[in-house]
Amino acid sequence: MNFLTKFPIGQYVHGDKSWLRIIDSRLKIILLSIFLVTPIWAGPLWRLNLVICLVVITFTSLIPIKVWWRTFVLVSLLALFVGMLSTFVATNPPSLEIPIRDPNELDVFVINKNNWNLIELDSFRFGFLKLGSYSLSYKAFELGIKTSTLIFTVIQSVNLILITTLKEDLIWALSWYMKPLRKLNLPIDKWLFQLLLSLRFIPLVQEEFQNILKSASVRSINLRKLGLKKSINTLFDIVERLFLNIFLRIDQGAETLLAKRSFSLKIDRYNPIKRPNLSSLIFNSLSICFIFLAIFLRKQYGAL
Repeated sequence: MNFLTKFPIGQYVHGDKSWLRIIDSRLKIILLSIFLVTPIWAGPLWRLNLVICLVVITFTSLIPIKVWWRTFVLVSLLALFVGMLSTFVATNPPSLEIPIRDPNELDVFVINKNNWNLIELDSFRFGFLKLGSYSLSYKAFELGIKTSTLIFTVIQSVNLILITTLKEDLIWALSWYMKPLRKLNLPIDKWLFQLLLSLRFIPLVQEEFQNILKSASVRSINLRKLGLKKSINTLFDIVERLFLNIFLRIDQGAETLLAKRSFSLKIDRYNPIKRPNLSSLIFNSLSICFIFLAIFLRKQYGAL
């Protein structure tokens, strides 16, 4: 039961086969921003295209399948579940009980009734069960697409960057972009240090979650014999213990930093730039072309 190796979410995986590792970390920040920022105020067509693009990148990235397939399936199922939930919850039409109404609004509603729904099912009988009518509106279907694609895009894009890029490289890339802010005497080093700690804390959270599941499995807790109330209390106790262990790790890390009384984050030692070769020039050039193409397509076809 080693979740740290089976589900490497947010963890760097060593290797040299993927072309994603060759791309400059500064370009990776821009590419990640495209997947995180461009879905804002974008239509379903653009969001679906981003999902397709991420799927293509994942399958052609040359990352070993055993590294990403479990995470990919988990994120896909989560996105589909949230999308279906958003679709079915938002299927009810808006209430017409408003104090001030237009006298001609009822006629407009009757005329445009068939244009509001994507699917309309009358009441029917299934065996001895009688099911009522059901309608799926365009707005509900669009909301389901937006929520599911947003969850998949955010989690999968961030995960691809983190499993193929060292955390120190990302910190150096952000410091390269934040150099002009140093002239304003802003605490850039402290911000980057906090971000580096946050990125390094992700494996600790997964490790605590794995330890909690191992301890629960060793004790062979039978929820059926406990009953509903005791089972819920047991689950809450497990979640509480998980958070207590995480907070304990945070407290220990904070005490370690306070014991040092000062810290110095030398960004220059994280500089990942090496002598360029043919492959790095090709993939970096293709990444720049992809960035300009994505910005152009978002402006032309990505609006609501």
